[in-house]
Amino acid sequence: MIQYIADAFTDKLFAGNPAAVLPCREMPASELMHAIAIENNYSETAFVVKRGKGEYDLKWFTPGGEVDLCGHATLATSFVLHQFIDPDVEEMRFHTLSGDLIVRPGADGLTMDFPLGSYKEIPVTEDILEATGGLAKEAYYEDGDMITVIESEEALAALIPDFAAMCRIEGRGLIITAKSKEYDFVSRCFYPKLDVPEDPVTGSAHTYLTPLWAGKLGKTEMVARQVSPRGGTLRVRLEGQRVFITGNAVLFMKGEIPFDL
Repeated sequence: MIQYIADAFTDKLFAGNPAAVLPCREMPASELMHAIAIENNYSETAFVVKRGKGEYDLKWFTPGGEVDLCGHATLATSFVLHQFIDPDVEEMRFHTLSGDLIVRPGADGLTMDFPLGSYKEIPVTEDILEATGGLAKEAYYEDGDMITVIESEEALAALIPDFAAMCRIEGRGLIITAKSKEYDFVSRCFYPKLDVPEDPVTGSAHTYLTPLWAGKLGKTEMVARQVSPRGGTLRVRLEGQRVFITGNAVLFMKGEIPFDL
């Protein structure tokens, strides 16, 4: 069984967000997929099964368990399929817990077609302030991730996360974002509840951030930067109820797992 490791949302090694990708003949049992994700200890391990030309089943596991949507592991999976398995496919359709996701290779990278994340503005509570180091000015949440807006990208880059406080607020994870001088907006994303303290680059977070910043900036096409220590760049576009996220990926390694999946 071949496992690929790819760095997503980057065009150079040792940046962006690494993900493991395992093409399988059939989807393994959930317990086995979770065990492999724990063993890999990446923020995401993706399992993909080919249904037919350009049609795939896709699941994502963190060390903490299965998740409904993951952008960087979808990008890494698309990269692996395009480079090593189905190089002639012009459109990849993935059947996932979040519905069908479409990815199209292009000259500027791989473009993912995702549904909007749902959110609504909520009061900034003491728990939210504690989880953001006292920086939160706005907060948004409905289901999925908690989103908070702070005043400056410098403060965001300097933030020392309090993971215990982050675990006390609502949401699968915590997204902290700010307007940027070089980019349109920047963010950092934390998922301690899923055993992923800080995710280097998070595609799914931009299903919330894209419509939020489109409303604030009056733009539907933007360049975003996740300012984690590894860092990554995403080009995002809002069209109706869909978010299009474009990025690149590079192969770090491929290796053999000594049993069949």
